[in-house]
Amino acid sequence: MTPPPVRIAVPRKGRPLEAVLDRVGELADAASVADDIATTLRYEKGLTKGDHHDARGVYERLAAYSTPDEPTAPDYTLLRDSRVGKPRRIVFDSLTVTVAGTRVELIGREEPFRALRTHEFALGFDSADLVLEEVVGLRPEPLTSIADVNERIDPVDTDVRVASGLGDTVYHTLLATPDAHGSAGVDRAFLDAYSGPVCISPRYERLVEAVLGTAVTEGLAFTYPDADHDEEEAAIADAGVGVYLTVTGSTARDHGLTVGEQLFPSETVLMENQHEATGERVASVRQALTTAPTETAIPPQ
Repeated sequence: MTPPPVRIAVPRKGRPLEAVLDRVGELADAASVADDIATTLRYEKGLTKGDHHDARGVYERLAAYSTPDEPTAPDYTLLRDSRVGKPRRIVFDSLTVTVAGTRVELIGREEPFRALRTHEFALGFDSADLVLEEVVGLRPEPLTSIADVNERIDPVDTDVRVASGLGDTVYHTLLATPDAHGSAGVDRAFLDAYSGPVCISPRYERLVEAVLGTAVTEGLAFTYPDADHDEEEAAIADAGVGVYLTVTGSTARDHGLTVGEQLFPSETVLMENQHEATGERVASVRQALTTAPTETAIPPQ
């Protein structure tokens, strides 16, 4: 009897899913299908944002992307989108591949980390940001690396631990206007001495507290972008100081901001529910997924 596939929770869309597809596509000799999925989802994102138009309706496109008679072909599904006038978006649903001689089924979830927390999966991929937002303990000292995340997870809160990072790093970066930082460097020392508003995304308040440490954040007043700001960097420029996921820094500089210290890496991570991650097949898949030169090493637990 053929054993069931090892099921892995993955994001339904976005940069973290593309990082997973790159890793799994390489390991499973499925780079072309991984590229096809990424291309399809980028196209659908463009439609959702209004960057281009397709005469086909969403159900016609969904049918065109589907191959129901091929069990290992990728499947897609519809997701409600928050944008006005764009209530349905095509996102990733599932894909079956072979990794380390074991059938693996990637299953799309809106919140893979939470799916692992509720013991639906043994393995899963998600942004490290979600771990910081939900279960990493707040301490006076800052959290600076992915490798230190597990040490801050209370085992009473969850059985989930970070196994490795995929190396698709974008940094939460400190930004400030010249008027705000003056002659000081835009770094943790500047923020430690600073008192005033710090603009962040609303959902990142706990993450920023963990990254900066409560000894620093006690003197700060968090503010959030409002509807008048098309770009988060514009809101930070108005506030004077902020923290934002910065790729190149070009948009920040366009708004007169100084790009300062990289505070913490926003990285896609492989996670495991230690209670569920048992058996040789799960172990072999986990080992294959965490053996790559670009990964972020995690100390053994």
